[in-house]
Amino acid sequence: MASKEAEDLKAAFIAMRENASSAGETSIEAQRESVEMLGLLASQPEGVTYTEVDAGGVPAIWVDPANGRTDRCIQYVHGGGYVIGTANAYRRFTGHLANVTGCRVLNVDYRLAPEHPHPAAVTDSTAAYRWLLSQGFEGSDLAIAGDSAGGGLTVATLVALRDAGDPQPACAAPISPWVDMECKGASMSLNAQADVLIGESGIKSMADLFLNGQAATDPLAAPLHADLSGLAPLYVQVGADETLLDDSTRLVDQVQAAGGEAAIEIFPEMQHVFQLSCGTMPEATEATDKIGAFLRQHLRIDQ
Repeated sequence: MASKEAEDLKAAFIAMRENASSAGETSIEAQRESVEMLGLLASQPEGVTYTEVDAGGVPAIWVDPANGRTDRCIQYVHGGGYVIGTANAYRRFTGHLANVTGCRVLNVDYRLAPEHPHPAAVTDSTAAYRWLLSQGFEGSDLAIAGDSAGGGLTVATLVALRDAGDPQPACAAPISPWVDMECKGASMSLNAQADVLIGESGIKSMADLFLNGQAATDPLAAPLHADLSGLAPLYVQVGADETLLDDSTRLVDQVQAAGGEAAIEIFPEMQHVFQLSCGTMPEATEATDKIGAFLRQHLRIDQ
């Protein structure tokens, strides 16, 4: 059974959606303003410092935990349908991620559509990763993680790096990854009533802005259509009530079919990217701790 905190958050999301609909707040600007509030769902992490940095031409934020390792790094790419969201909105969550992993995080502020449609996001993400390599990190010292569109971007980045001959990171942790621009997963309709945040019409609207007339099957936009062999090990988390549930399950199935290592954990009764409530919702804190354990293992934090 979901915690009281999870039920309260779900009710708040329903009210927020209804208020926005009745007020006609559907513009990109309004959505960009409202998504910043999601960054406040998490508690304020303790002992974390934030430093803005130019990561090879891509704005980013260094997130450093107290006494954390600086010879390991997680590159984080935020969610928001490639249209909304900022690195700044993810300060708290990436702070928690840095704390549970015990190393620094590079919180990447990649370009957004419609001003910068595909492939701007994957261009920026790969540029940031290559910048980390230029700073002395080995691929085995790095991990990539992200949520929603950032989860899809995580996988697209792995594909782009492999195809270009760059070293894979030690591992990757996509959270509720959006990897299908065509919304063909059965959960898109099966979970339409359960998911109070994400629906097919909204996803397709963002896909149109992101693609800007390009093919919905472009493998770097929709990694379900990519060759998924030779990628870093994946640990995927997703909520059972999400319309994007089948994006996660199909991704893991296809990576495994291609001979890769991929594990998935489905959290009962949870909404899209519930992990953003880390520190204020027990399910979110537990999930973030599990991501941290996966990253610690593959990044050899305790060695």
